Amino acid sequence: MASFAKKVTADGSSGFQAKPGRYHLYFSWACPFAHRALIARKLKGLENVISASTTDPVKDERGWAFIENADPVNNCKFLKEIYKLADPDFDGRVSVPVLWDKEQKTIVNNESAEILRMFGTQFNDFCETKAQAELELYPKEKQKQIDEINEWVAPLINGGVYRVGFATTQDAYDTNLKKLYEALDKAEAILAENRFLTGNTLTEADVRLFATLVRFDKIYHGLFKCNKKRIMDYPNLWGFLRDIYNYEGIGEATVDLEYCKISYMRGMLHINPHGIVSPGPDIDFSLPHNRQNLIK
Repeated sequence: MASFAKKVTADGSSGFQAKPGRYHLYFSWACPFAHRALIARKLKGLENVISASTTDPVKDERGWAFIENADPVNNCKFLKEIYKLADPDFDGRVSVPVLWDKEQKTIVNNESAEILRMFGTQFNDFCETKAQAELELYPKEKQKQIDEINEWVAPLINGGVYRVGFATTQDAYDTNLKKLYEALDKAEAILAENRFLTGNTLTEADVRLFATLVRFDKIYHGLFKCNKKRIMDYPNLWGFLRDIYNYEGIGEATVDLEYCKISYMRGMLHINPHGIVSPGPDIDFSLPHNRQNLIK
């Protein structure tokens, strides 16, 4: 549950006005939820407007750290120190992403879906190109459809891989695995008819799904025992994954699967007690996908 829920607005009516250089995004390359915000920042051309930095890959009992990767804004050693700067009495869950306000020296928001929306709507005056400013990840005419997709993708796929991976009984594992693959089958059927989940244009629904799919075969399939099928075994999900990966340079700018593997496999010792990092299958995201041919 997010603890900080303020909003950045274009006009500043929220008390946090969108400005170049004012905000910093703390994230982890490993976290699929933080990944949403990173993708929105890339798609909207805000990389020179909103600075960003990653935590170290492995989170231990001390939490997310900045030992290997320095904190360029507050010079902290641990993410929990940043939470304490924002609220000295904070005793909740310390998570990424974190949107930090350099002017007021506080956390604006730590909910990935809300940060994604802010980046997608409130910084249009500062996007690098006109096309990026006009890009709508949550367009009004598709909001109902996007919300309906998010309602099953979020619990059954984004959260579903964790419910499978962290299951402690056979019944819980079997139940959640079935739900996960039913949801993947549903997405596969939609993508057999449409380039993206809501039609011909990319929206936040695609961003949310992509962040889980891109980690699936390398990490969730083995480590979390989500091994009924790989994403590469689904013709349309696999094509969709390659399409998004290569869309406006998303993969190159926002994906680091080697970091992800180290983070999951060395950081989740309760399910991988020896911290052994496996290679996962070879994945070639450059293979032709021909998804553009589905546009009607």
